[in-house]
Amino acid sequence: MKCIIIEDELPAQVILKKYLSKIPDTELLNTFQTAMKANEFFKENTADVVFLDINLPDISGLDFIKTVKNPPKIVITTAYPDYAVRSFELDTIVDYLVKPFSFDRFLKAISKVESQLVKPKASEKEAIYLNIDKTIHKIYVEDILYLESDRNYIHFVTSTKKLTIIDSLKNWKETLNQKQFVQIHKSYIINLEKVEKYTGTTAYIEGEKIPVGRTYKNNLLTL
Repeated sequence: MKCIIIEDELPAQVILKKYLSKIPDTELLNTFQTAMKANEFFKENTADVVFLDINLPDISGLDFIKTVKNPPKIVITTAYPDYAVRSFELDTIVDYLVKPFSFDRFLKAISKVESQLVKPKASEKEAIYLNIDKTIHKIYVEDILYLESDRNYIHFVTSTKKLTIIDSLKNWKETLNQKQFVQIHKSYIINLEKVEKYTGTTAYIEGEKIPVGRTYKNNLLTL
């Protein structure tokens, strides 16, 4: 994933660079302190995602993005939460990070970007990144069988491994593609492509029996 940072505050630049350096398969192409300098870059170059501050010295980040032809995905980084509603009026904006934000929150933004990027090659599979004991684990979305909630923990289960993080099922329901990943129980989200059979109260995935809650049944059947 090719990235650009447009941020006039040097400490914020340092944090973003540090976070990006921890994530596999990401490349920071350039960093700019003003929108005008970034504009020169976009005349001849492209990127997958821009980490964009709103309050820039020459023009606001939101106004700048409107001037870019075929703009990349945008993750807003700002100290001002008041712009959130206005920013999401732009289709290219994927997430809104309010400073100071944690590395885990940054990872969620990266995962959202990954889920929205159009992959030019079949070999380039969509991935998400999980921070577990200060180690970043890359997991391909198509390999996920289901997510299981266990109090304050979420288990990501694949055919070969089980990764556990501190988080809520609600957050990942909003992050993952909701046509592919469906909540079927208060404690489970499943990958529809992995369902082998369904009995009305149970979904079977690679021999695992996943209960289907009453309130989720109709939506599951529709999908």
